[in-house]
Amino acid sequence: MTGEEFNERVTFFDHMAQTEWLGSIHQQLKDIAGSWQGKHILDVGCGTGRLLLKGKNEANKLSGIDLSVGMIKFARSLFETSTGKADSQFLVGDAYHLPFPERSFDYSFATLVIFLLPEPETALKELKRVTLPEGATVMLNPGPDMNEERARAYAEKHGMEGFEKESLLTWANVSTRRHRWQEEDFSEILSSLGARHTQHTPVLDGLGLITRVEWKA
Repeated sequence: MTGEEFNERVTFFDHMAQTEWLGSIHQQLKDIAGSWQGKHILDVGCGTGRLLLKGKNEANKLSGIDLSVGMIKFARSLFETSTGKADSQFLVGDAYHLPFPERSFDYSFATLVIFLLPEPETALKELKRVTLPEGATVMLNPGPDMNEERARAYAEKHGMEGFEKESLLTWANVSTRRHRWQEEDFSEILSSLGARHTQHTPVLDGLGLITRVEWKA
């Protein structure tokens, strides 16, 4: 998908970020990373900024970057009308060429982004470059068995209806046409790029996979 395509779906993605299933995963991502208190945080593919908003009262600085002009405009507006002490910046850009110096961030995030990219290794190298060795990169990608049938079964099992169900099935359909890594395979890729420690946490009964990476200096 291009930035223009995402521009047309700003409202959909903002509503999706506020669903119970993705909102709870955002909180898990934040918790798994570690304390945001006084930290510099980056979200690559930040969308409308909902993940970063969770740390506006803790972090020192919050930075978001997204390919979509529409997403960035929304995120800026959201932060202008919300309370919190953290400085924030939202930039239009792509994951292959992050406009930040080396080791700029304590924690970097990529939620539902890496699996979409034709060259995920290029983006992973950039995440490593801008993240402090004592920090971490935290990602959410689809699990290896994610598909519409399993997502539909999960939704029925948990009584999901309306947009909650629709948004999960949308992610499932996109996932079947993109990358879905086994934990071992993804760990090998990350190790080859300079990971010194990798931790995987399945979510949604394995439909999704949170990965936390600490990089070598």
